[in-house]
Amino acid sequence: MISYGRQSLSEADIAEVVRVLRSDIITQGPVLERFEQALAAYCGARFAIAVSSGTAALHLACLALGLGPQGLLWTSPNTFLASANCSLYCGAGVDFVDIDPRTYNLDVGQLESRLRAAQTRGRLPSVLVPVHFGGQPCHMQTIRELGQTYGFAVIEDACHALGARYGTHIVGSCAHSDATVFSFHPVKSITTGEGGMVVTNSSVVAERVRMLRNHGVTRDPDMMEAIPDGPWYYEQIGLGYNYRMTDFQAALGLSQLGRLEELVMRRNQLTDRYDRLLAGLPLDAPYRSPGIRSACHLYVVRLRLGEIRSSKREVFEHLRAAGFNLQVHYRPVHLQPYYRRMGFAPGRFPEAERHYAEALTLPLYPGLSDEEQDSVVSALREALGH
Repeated sequence: MISYGRQSLSEADIAEVVRVLRSDIITQGPVLERFEQALAAYCGARFAIAVSSGTAALHLACLALGLGPQGLLWTSPNTFLASANCSLYCGAGVDFVDIDPRTYNLDVGQLESRLRAAQTRGRLPSVLVPVHFGGQPCHMQTIRELGQTYGFAVIEDACHALGARYGTHIVGSCAHSDATVFSFHPVKSITTGEGGMVVTNSSVVAERVRMLRNHGVTRDPDMMEAIPDGPWYYEQIGLGYNYRMTDFQAALGLSQLGRLEELVMRRNQLTDRYDRLLAGLPLDAPYRSPGIRSACHLYVVRLRLGEIRSSKREVFEHLRAAGFNLQVHYRPVHLQPYYRRMGFAPGRFPEAERHYAEALTLPLYPGLSDEEQDSVVSALREALGH
């Protein structure tokens, strides 16, 4: 079975993990610090704080930026649940902005009109989480300008987009945001098994994330209420979490980071090849905006259902039977039962719903061979009657 995504591990990656497992420190330690420093340097940001998952990174970034029970977070409905759930973890509200029909990212035109309307009602968002869907960056400069005008913080959900660039900026530089979060799940650009990172240029945000990932504990005398009575002394100064990453996970991430450019280049090559092989079929290939480099995390096609005899489910099941484990990204968050019970209803975000009705995610990962990709395309042509 060829899956829609999978990890790419080298012998060097495995050797680095084994080396740490044979060392004295396997939990949070010196290798984790090296991983953080290396990723911050790659992105061109001041600080990077490793955590246990991309979801944890979103949660802590929200808390560090002050999102709380009176706050409101806006994000895209075309995303994984964590982009919205992170606000609920903070006791804040959630709303969505529909997607651009070409990029499938949050539509900045709709965002601006929604902000004008929200200002008249006195209910502007505290935080915006633009999602770089499939690895393609959002229009971050415009988003940042809107944030400055309407007074909201910006957290880039770059869980799909490590290795992407917009203009002269690397995603993660935080040139147009308060923080960026990454995921190191096995299907992402690089992996630590599970893991995530918060990247920021704010020393205040960085220090708060570090404290929150470790139960709200500090050993920094400048942050304590009392004078330490010994070198063992620590204080819990806030309510935190156990969101730490281990050193052996960090060893894998650090080794993989050295291959990031190679891995993203291969993803781009496979994406270019899909574009050529699928030309002329009744579907729309992913659009890539000029002036950006996508991390090419996903290859999502939109079926032109009016031009084929099969339904989306029939196409999906035909490829599944042929040995290809496709996926659909995403069922819009507002259609999930939990969010329906919050008052969201079908029709609120029609472009995201149209995307879901037509989208299929084809296999794409660095280890996918040209021959395997050819077999995916051949099976898809057969399913579409071409």
